[in-house]
Amino acid sequence: MPSNQPLTWLYAPADRPDRVAKALAGEADVVIVDLEDAVASENKGAARAETVALLATPQPRVEIRLNDVRTPYGQADLHALASLLSGTAGVRIPKVESAEEVRQVAEAVPGVPLRPLVESALGLERAYEIATACEAVAGVGLGEADLRADLGIGDDAGLAWARSRIVVAARAAGLPAPAQSVYTNVRDLDGLAASCAEGRALGFRGRAAIHPLQVPVIAAAYRPSQDEIVAAVGVVAAADQGAVALADGRFVDEAVVRQARRVLDAAEG
Repeated sequence: MPSNQPLTWLYAPADRPDRVAKALAGEADVVIVDLEDAVASENKGAARAETVALLATPQPRVEIRLNDVRTPYGQADLHALASLLSGTAGVRIPKVESAEEVRQVAEAVPGVPLRPLVESALGLERAYEIATACEAVAGVGLGEADLRADLGIGDDAGLAWARSRIVVAARAAGLPAPAQSVYTNVRDLDGLAASCAEGRALGFRGRAAIHPLQVPVIAAAYRPSQDEIVAAVGVVAAADQGAVALADGRFVDEAVVRQARRVLDAAEG
């Protein structure tokens, strides 16, 4: 079966309906309507009202990022939007530090896919608990800006363990591979492509963007190359024929075949 996992998510501020409309007209697989970091505190009410209006009709390509549900803003989001979220791609829950927070949101919005974001040291320590909080969890991810601040990290190298930790937690929980956190330099598309290659090597799949120009770069970086596809086809064909080794000497064992099929699924997705 081909993978149906999105590769590209694009954030749009909830208080800017023009930007939301532009994002929905673009190439991103999913548009994240952001009620949290992209909206100033004095605009939270307006952002919530715009989101209510948007969700008056089903929006299967829209995911809503709530405010922190431990705050009055987050509680107001849930109260206003709960009955409208079933027509969306799901809810992104920021700054999650416990499984109980996820379950509280699940109770408020039954049947809606949830994607908790881990953004602190405590949340990272509880990553597997969060990933397995309830059946509504459809994926987990990192919020790297807040995590950097919490850990006092100024260099990407300091996030290597955290990135691997979230990939392992997702896999152990039986969830799709997590998407990478945003790349904040919107002008550095070469840097974005290189960062995506590193993320893919760590086990991420896809990435969130903060500007439409980033979307095609992310998609290209995460799609298997033609060489990868050809190699994967060769592995699967050899396995189907009962071969135990390829011409270059590599063994065709179960793990190699599983990885090859994953490449082919990604190419079709």
